[in-house]
Amino acid sequence: MINCIIIEDEPLAVEKLKNYITKIPYLNLIESFNSALPAISFLKNNQADLIFLDIEMKVLTGIQLLETVKLESKIIITTAYEKYALKGFELQVSDYLLKPISFERFVKACDKVISELSEKKSHVHCKIFIKTEYRLEGINTSEILFIEGMGDYRMVVTIQQKIMTLQTFKELIEILPNDKFCRVHNSFIVSLDKIEKIERNRIKISDKLIPISDSYGKIFYKTIKIQT
Repeated sequence: MINCIIIEDEPLAVEKLKNYITKIPYLNLIESFNSALPAISFLKNNQADLIFLDIEMKVLTGIQLLETVKLESKIIITTAYEKYALKGFELQVSDYLLKPISFERFVKACDKVISELSEKKSHVHCKIFIKTEYRLEGINTSEILFIEGMGDYRMVVTIQQKIMTLQTFKELIEILPNDKFCRVHNSFIVSLDKIEKIERNRIKISDKLIPISDSYGKIFYKTIKIQT
């Protein structure tokens, strides 16, 4: 599943993109913004695999966003203007879609992103390395139960041990297989295949009850394909 957001200030263009996204099973729209600034704030605490980005927006243009903010997400530019194409590709966007965008062209761009993401990160469990105070600790992601925020630290709880790290939630979610883990709260990332049950907006993993917050719940329930 590819989590995506839209940054676009034209309501009709937003509706068209939303319609296209709903037709592609592997796309999961987690949020939509009519300007770049609230999107920047959202991305500080949330991971989006793909951004559909308009160019000519007020306050901060799409090009200015790409030039000033380091984004880990793949970018598909959506614009009515050809003149930004060269600049877009200099900034290493995945594709450049000219409005009006046909569904066939939209699918082609998304397939390109799929290929790029497949090369970047396998959607299977793997070994990752967690920075502790004195070393890098190798962990098989299949053994992780959940990750809990504890002040300045994150505690990675596995089947066999607990590891403390200063790595941020954003840094951790970027190295975890993105269809195996999901952030469900400001203080928790969970392993989806370790969930035993969900009741009253709480997740049970082993003997731990983990809250699902309002801000992350929408994305979490979409990820597991449950309507609330």
